[in-house]
Order: sequence, then C-alpha cells, then structure tokens
Amino acid sequence: MKAMRRVLIFGSMGSGKSTLAKRLGAVLNLPVIHLDSHFWRPNWVEPDRETWRAQQRELVQASEWIMDGNYSATLDERWPYADTVIFVDQPRLLCLWRVVKRRMMYHGRSRPDLAPDCPEKLDRVAFEFVWTYPKKRRPTMLKRLAEAKPPKLVFHLRGDAAIEQFLDDLSQIAA
Repeated sequence: MKAMRRVLIFGSMGSGKSTLAKRLGAVLNLPVIHLDSHFWRPNWVEPDRETWRAQQRELVQASEWIMDGNYSATLDERWPYADTVIFVDQPRLLCLWRVVKRRMMYHGRSRPDLAPDCPEKLDRVAFEFVWTYPKKRRPTMLKRLAEAKPPKLVFHLRGDAAIEQFLDDLSQIAA
C-alpha cells in the first residue's frame, strides 16, 4: 500500500472524525490537525472567508498531516494536497447520540479539538446538520470519492466495525 502522508477525514458531526484522526495519527506517527480548532475563534466567532482560505493554504503546506473536518466550501484548498481521503459514514442516530453525549461530557468547557473559549454547545444548527447530512451532504461526498483518481487513496468506512478493521490493518502494516 502507498504511504499515507497527507490524509483528509470527512463525515457528519458525531461520526468519529476527530477520534479516528487521533488514533490514525498514533498508528502512522503523523501530526493531527483538527480544522475546528483553526476555524473557530474565541466565543464561536467565525473568520472571514479569505482569512480561512489563507489559513488552510498554509496548513496544507506541511509535508505530513492528518486533517479532520468538513468545511466543504473550502475543500478545494485541501483536496489537491491530500494523498488519502477517508469518509467516515455512520448512521444518523448514532451521530446524534454522540453529539448529545459530547455536549454532556464537555458541558461549559471547550473540547480538546476545538479552539479555547468555545464551550461545547448543542444548538439547532448542529442538530439540523446531523439530521440532514445523509440526504444533503453525503451524496456530494460519495460523488467526490467516486471521482477521485489514483494515486489518491480513498476509504469509505461504514460504521465502527469498519473503522476498527481499518486501524487494525494499518497497525499490522506499520509494525
């Protein structure tokens, strides 16, 4: 298998992108970039579009990384640099449960994969994102994956068992 040096991870909120990124980073010994921690400013303030694009152009210049997060409006800044793309495809209700669980776990404080001063919240926007993901965003991602050309590696991981198998397989190869 070709070496994975620049990996993009996508999926719904609550799908396990950040967890997979951390675990994959440990297996491959690669730095992990959580895009949420770069996007959000304190108190959930969004950067302007050009600032965010410029920040991503800078992030992708590193020779090695695992990057998790969607941000489809600026995917064109990251996609060409990735040698590997992973789509974490989880059931909607599981994603919703994980988002609610995360909200309870980090009540009143920021998650480790978020910027400081962004206390965990669960609002209507987050709920709608997860609920509409299968019909609104998933088809676009599947199309993009289908159109990805070699030498880009593409993995469509459907469910936790597929994620575990993927990590086990990589661990055996990396050992």
